[in-house]
Amino acid sequence: MPSLSKSLRRLTAAILAVVFAALMARALRAQQEEDTLVRTRIAVTRDDIDAASTVKYSSYHVMAAGVPGAKERAAALNRENARQVAESEGRRVERKATLKPPYLFQGDLVKGSPKALTLASAVNHAVYIDSKGTIAHNWGNPEGYLTDLFASTFIHLADQYTNSTTDAYRMGKNASVSYPFYGNVIYEHELWAIVHAVATKEGYGPGAGHIYHLFLPNGVDTCFDESTECYSPDNFANWTFCAYHDAVNFDAKGDIGLVLFTVEPYQNVDGCAVHQPSVNGKLVDSTDSVLSHEAFETITDPIPGEAWTNQTSLDLQDAEVSDECQPVTDDLGDFLVPTFAINKKKYAVQLEYSNTYHTCAAQP
Repeated sequence: MPSLSKSLRRLTAAILAVVFAALMARALRAQQEEDTLVRTRIAVTRDDIDAASTVKYSSYHVMAAGVPGAKERAAALNRENARQVAESEGRRVERKATLKPPYLFQGDLVKGSPKALTLASAVNHAVYIDSKGTIAHNWGNPEGYLTDLFASTFIHLADQYTNSTTDAYRMGKNASVSYPFYGNVIYEHELWAIVHAVATKEGYGPGAGHIYHLFLPNGVDTCFDESTECYSPDNFANWTFCAYHDAVNFDAKGDIGLVLFTVEPYQNVDGCAVHQPSVNGKLVDSTDSVLSHEAFETITDPIPGEAWTNQTSLDLQDAEVSDECQPVTDDLGDFLVPTFAINKKKYAVQLEYSNTYHTCAAQP
């Protein structure tokens, strides 16, 4: 009997080992299937750096971090950028036309001018900067989220702002860019050089038909040139934003002109993350919620401040479509976002403002 008992234990151990190995193999296959393959690797050249050095200014709009004082600093930063852009263009910053009284819906957005640019279609490119290891490990699956978003009804919330019902947003080529960081901070002019390097390559391109999403690795801060306003979880005094979208014009003779891009720092940090537990985990849902915020704003106000913003409410002055629905935070500064299906898959991401419903919504 003792020998039989020993044999059973060995058999049980062997079966458990096989089952465990099968489960591990299955998990590995699932991770590999979800992971993103980067097929294009791009280097920043001296020409790209020189192109960035000729840029006089850019128009940007930041998403406030969920830390004390960040909302006020972000609003001031956006206003100051608008002032500087207007000054560079030789015009005054003027309040846009407001809604006619009575102001029943003070959250509603107003278009700056009938000819202001919006995007009824665009090819989106994910650009992973200085990535080490898998995309899944670093950022989750942002391209998978955008693919689902563009195939969903959720994206059609933008129709009322683009004046189009045939939105044609899709994923294009992605890219990996190696960049020599000096310290742990990358500045806006360096991001200009990176996006210039990508946009000039075959299969990418400049102009309103392309949006670049620049993903920064964990541990890298980013700040605006000549500013102390940053994404800096390691420096609360300067931590103002989680992400932003930008329009820059490479207008030197013979250069590529307008490029639209978003800057997506690492979001799996308290102050930018989504409240836990969440349906896909903290890394995936935090990355996707902020990415969704910036994608919608790039579509509806690609050159920040020129298209759809709030010009009625003093509390929401200059807010864009995503700002108005940026949710409240928990005690850690993490955003309390809803969970809902996007192209039949559940995500925990923020809603977007709808002029049609005069509130935040998940459907057009």
